[in-house]
Amino acid sequence: MSVELEVFSDLSERLNYNLPDFPLYVRKGALHQFDRYAAACHWHPDLEFILVLDGEMEYFVNGETVLIEEGNGIFVNSKRMHYGFSTEKVDCSFIVVAIHPALLGENTHIGKVYLDEKFGPDTEDYILLTPEIPWKKEVLLALNQIYHEMNSTPCNPLLLLSQATSLCASIADYIQIVSGHLHDDQSWMAVWKMTGFIHHHYDVKVTLDDIAAAGSICRSRCCELFSKYIGQTPNTYLMNYRIQKSCEMLLETNRTISEIAMVCGFQSPSYFSYVFRKETGLTPQDYRKKVNLAI
Repeated sequence: MSVELEVFSDLSERLNYNLPDFPLYVRKGALHQFDRYAAACHWHPDLEFILVLDGEMEYFVNGETVLIEEGNGIFVNSKRMHYGFSTEKVDCSFIVVAIHPALLGENTHIGKVYLDEKFGPDTEDYILLTPEIPWKKEVLLALNQIYHEMNSTPCNPLLLLSQATSLCASIADYIQIVSGHLHDDQSWMAVWKMTGFIHHHYDVKVTLDDIAAAGSICRSRCCELFSKYIGQTPNTYLMNYRIQKSCEMLLETNRTISEIAMVCGFQSPSYFSYVFRKETGLTPQDYRKKVNLAI
């Protein structure tokens, strides 16, 4: 991997893994936890799996939107723009499993060659998972199993590693090569860099010029690409991302409202509360109470 690509990879979404130094993310979630029942559009090197437990959700992957119904799921390939949402603002509960390539031997020569071949830019962006097809049914069952193991006391890290590896090996056996893929497009590269810049700098003041410069393009081209590939303006994306990160901190930490406001890039706690209520219909305090009660 070149230095340029290493830097590029460092711009991805940072996941809050369950265990220290063990890059595996396994959690239950619900769309009501997100502003307007829509997660922020993002990307990361992790291979992601979703299993819908109740309801249904729409899922955006690299410009295409698919519907995932109850009992079904989706595999999302590495470094693809994606997010789940509900246009009708109807709730949906799900299990999400994200597996970093480092857990699969990315740092070894044989592992890197295999992962590049199976999960590189020339392979499918996603695979819908339905129980009607035997191997996909096994993947869906495995998502439940890995969730239960992660939440057992104590959990078995070797079993988690085995389960995560088995999940990815199952997908690797069936994933297809796609010629002329979007990942070769310079526009997608610019979008990756600009959203990645936001992922890493949302906690400080960010201007439209800053975002455009991250993609090495002008302001008007920046706005054009965000509209085309994400369906939002750059500033709306930035604000939505800040709101999402603040929602995560409200639910997953005991930080005060003032602390969360500062680390999410808001000028003051009062401005954070104003924007949060405008976007979600709740104050940060009420959101923390209501969502925690609902989980």
